[in-house]
Amino acid sequence: MINRIAGHVGIRYYGEQPEIKMRKNRVQSLPKRESLSGIVRFFDTHDLGDYLDQLPEVEFDINIKSKKPLIALDQEIIPKLNKIAKSRKIPAEQLVNNWLREKLAISKRA
Repeated sequence: MINRIAGHVGIRYYGEQPEIKMRKNRVQSLPKRESLSGIVRFFDTHDLGDYLDQLPEVEFDINIKSKKPLIALDQEIIPKLNKIAKSRKIPAEQLVNNWLREKLAISKRA
């Protein structure tokens, strides 16, 4: 099932809306043609909520069926996995998947 979400980023209130105090300062325009780091710096000092009316409407699809199974690991294993993964310069998740694929391949032969 795919859900379609459209509209501005923000909170929708149904029923009674909470009281919102408006800022007395006039909100400036969003920076134009800024680099990603410039926009990040801007929003480090500004509240995104003040600029919601200037944001474009967006549409995107979300596939809520896609899943990643989670497997619990013993706590003492995790630091060892992270250390080995770091030494190989790969994510720990990739290391575990590689090892499981190797083990499964060996198990098929038996």
